[in-house]
Amino acid sequence: MRTLDAAQIRAAFTNVSLRERKAVALPDLDAVPWDAIDYLGWRDPKMPLVGYVVTLVDDEPVGFRMRQAEQTPRHRAQCVWCADVTLPNDVVMFSTKRAGAAGRRGDTVGTYVCAQFECNRNARATPRTAYLGFDVEAARQARIIAFRENVQRFAREVIATA
Repeated sequence: MRTLDAAQIRAAFTNVSLRERKAVALPDLDAVPWDAIDYLGWRDPKMPLVGYVVTLVDDEPVGFRMRQAEQTPRHRAQCVWCADVTLPNDVVMFSTKRAGAAGRRGDTVGTYVCAQFECNRNARATPRTAYLGFDVEAARQARIIAFRENVQRFAREVIATA
C-alpha cells in the first residue's frame, strides 16, 4: 500500500458524514509499515466497538467505518479477509453502512474480520511446511494475493451503487 497522509485518509471515507469524518481518531501514521500492509485498519480508542479501514481500490484510497457486533460468535470464527487457519487472535463480526444513498437508507454489509485488524500480519506469516517439497514462499505469496483480493472485494461491495 502506498503511504497516505491524514488528509488523504479522511477524504477516503465513503460511508460517514462530514462531521464524522473530521472526528475520526487517526492512528500514528509515522509508525505504519506502509510497505507491509494491504489495508490500514484500527480501532477507535474512544468507541471500543468502532473500527476504521482504508485500502486502495483501483489505486484510489477507500475508507469505511465499521461497527463490531455486540454479541460474539458462538463458535470460533475464521477471518474472511486473511483466512488464517491458526486463529492466533479473536475474529468478530463487523458491519458497515454502504456508501451513498444505499447507506443513508440503512443498507449494510458485514463480514468476520480479525478483531484488531491483524490480517496484514497473519497473511504474511510463514505457513507450515505441508509436505516434502512444499514451496513455503509460494504459498505465502498466494495467501497475500488472496487476502488482498478479499479486502478489495469487500471494499467494492461497500462502495457499490445500488
